[in-house]
Amino acid sequence: MAFVDYYKILGISKTATGKNIKTAYRKLARKFHPDLNPDNKESERKFKEINEANEVLSDPESRKKYDTYGKEWKQGEAHEKARKQQQQQSGQQDFSNEEYSDFFGSMFGGGRSSYSKSRSPKFKGQDYHTELQLNLKDVYTTQQQVLTINGKKIRLKIPAGVENGQVIKIKEKGAAGINGGPHGDLYIKFTIDNHSRFKREGKHLYLNIDLELYTAVLGGEITVATFNGKVKLHIKPETKNESKVKLTGKGFPVYKKEGEFGDLYITYHIKIPTDLTEQEIKLFKELQKINKK
Repeated sequence: MAFVDYYKILGISKTATGKNIKTAYRKLARKFHPDLNPDNKESERKFKEINEANEVLSDPESRKKYDTYGKEWKQGEAHEKARKQQQQQSGQQDFSNEEYSDFFGSMFGGGRSSYSKSRSPKFKGQDYHTELQLNLKDVYTTQQQVLTINGKKIRLKIPAGVENGQVIKIKEKGAAGINGGPHGDLYIKFTIDNHSRFKREGKHLYLNIDLELYTAVLGGEITVATFNGKVKLHIKPETKNESKVKLTGKGFPVYKKEGEFGDLYITYHIKIPTDLTEQEIKLFKELQKINKK
């Protein structure tokens, strides 16, 4: 029988601690578990090897024999059987070379009996991933959504302020666990479409407003619609093109921070009048003459 390197199977060194062995085993056992790889003979074979390696290396006494005898470790165990007759009589059991292989075969599905599920490790179920598409206006306030995942309806509370591309986790709403393990989680990625006049950057909003030339020169008032109502803005005389104003607290709600909002930044773009009447042209010319004096 060819020598089987249990350390190599688990991907660990010979100096690995018990914790290292357990971690490596759990990672590989989950990867090659038959329930996660149905009808995959190669995964089934690997799963048996992983379990056998863990069974030997996780037990200090078995690991010591394996490290001591190397390739002949099973025969070495058979030699020790003779001096353990007393232990056998008291109910403990040792195995010969062939018996030892049969033991692992029965434990891991390769022998006369199938792998004992009572000894199978528990694994967390697979995580679910889905995407939810919303409009910017939808996530300005907290809302309720009902999602259907694998035929099951899940009521979801979406806090105001969710950002485009953000992923949130809903615990234990994924697939059922293996061998009584916990359910997986549900991960939801948000895609936020913006069809509004506002540009969003985190908690702040940005808005460009066309300002009539006459209002920019003479001053006045304008009304601006925000996400939570209209506001009146006072325009100072001789307002320059691309002048900026900040409306504190008129931005976007901060995610999971009730009552906290960003700011709204407005940039004025002075609109040059077109399709002038003859009288308007005449007045502009008069202003031009005055300005040259």
